[in-house]
Amino acid sequence: MTSARRTTSAPVSGAPRHRRAHAARKPLIAGLAATAALVGAWYATAGAAPTAAPSLSPTTTTVNLPAKFPYLSAGYNNTREWTRTATAVAPNGTLRVAWPASDGIHVTPLTAAGKRSGADTIVKGTKEVGGLVAHNDGFALLTRVADTNKWKETAAALIRYANGKQTFRTKLTGTSSNDTAPTLDGRLTWNGTKYGAYFVVHGAGGFADGHFGDKLSYVGAKGAKLSGGWSWGCSHNEGIALHAEKTGAFASLCFDDWRSGLFVSTGIGAPDNAPVVQREQCWAGYCGGTFAGRTGDIVKSATGRYATAFASRGAASAAKNPDDSSGRGWTVKPKTSTHQVAVAFLKNRSTPAGKATQLSNTKDVEHVNVHIAPYGKDRLLLSWESLKNAKCANGTCTGTFAGTSFRLIDWHGKFVSATKVVGSRITGDIAVQKDGTLTWAYAPVTPSYAAPLTGASPTSTTLRIARLTP
Repeated sequence: MTSARRTTSAPVSGAPRHRRAHAARKPLIAGLAATAALVGAWYATAGAAPTAAPSLSPTTTTVNLPAKFPYLSAGYNNTREWTRTATAVAPNGTLRVAWPASDGIHVTPLTAAGKRSGADTIVKGTKEVGGLVAHNDGFALLTRVADTNKWKETAAALIRYANGKQTFRTKLTGTSSNDTAPTLDGRLTWNGTKYGAYFVVHGAGGFADGHFGDKLSYVGAKGAKLSGGWSWGCSHNEGIALHAEKTGAFASLCFDDWRSGLFVSTGIGAPDNAPVVQREQCWAGYCGGTFAGRTGDIVKSATGRYATAFASRGAASAAKNPDDSSGRGWTVKPKTSTHQVAVAFLKNRSTPAGKATQLSNTKDVEHVNVHIAPYGKDRLLLSWESLKNAKCANGTCTGTFAGTSFRLIDWHGKFVSATKVVGSRITGDIAVQKDGTLTWAYAPVTPSYAAPLTGASPTSTTLRIARLTP
């Protein structure tokens, strides 16, 4: 692997051996009645679950859509992934849900109870939900728009709507910065005065020409680009997480395929000395499914501690690659062929709190679509989907869908509930309402992971809005 020549202090890496573009899609809907027995064994070191536990049963409402929603996407090796939806809550308690259609990104307004409250706003000429922030008068959307560049690829853009009208459309990549955004895998956050947009970029000229990295941009309330962030960081970036902070750099995490693992990138753009959260075999997309859809959840406690969860194959060994003359490359041998559920903590926005903890140990079961969210004042909700009889190759697996599971842990990674297999899915960003209720949107279909995804995605004309109150 070769490194791009550096002209700034930001690191660059990763030869253009693969394009960060989603593959084609194919419909395949199948399912299996899920039972708790199929979710597999769990480590005793995580602590015994109490006999009395919350029901962890979401309530749902159905929202009809005015356009077809293609609810499946192809990840690395055409693995099946949910097409991302984003649910966000405004200060006044109302909700917005963003989802893609052939005519652009739709943003659906909802009441606090999860019912439609008006017509969709259709953001024309856009592709991919990269992140959503809800405001009392509208929303801000991180997405992709048409652009002119050497690769003929899209640009990242932050678009703000207020009272039904677009108030700004700020491009975050372009000719002047020598970058494009053919896919975002992004996160958008807001701290009350500025937005943080974190996403994948493709070098289009300059020192990073042809390479893939990531970019963090700060944007003001009126659409002006602000100082801070970085133009080139984790590379290739296989997963992004971002948390807004009242002051200073926003907390951020990234999966890096060259240095192979999950790293803290807060304020530093993930240089060679970025703090290591977990080593993983990430080369060429092998860890591309660790964060669900390559966009991760990062949760902050009242005491300033952070948590993230991901699907992990672990590291039986990890060492620098002697054949890499740059000194940046790592070779990681995974412990298992299947992914297990793992959780990691940070003691503050820049410092890992020890090693990541693996919470499952079922080598014949693949765990995908791992999410974590705050549950009340002192607990965390873990969610994952299980695939039994998993068959794995090149870092990705197929198998028979065996259910979506919920389980609670505390801020030390100890289990505080039994596993609950539920009928809903989590397919994107989760909104946390003022009373702690978790709300998200998903297509009401049964998953299938029996084969890679090729061809066109199946579509849905409804969304299910799920609500879980601690």
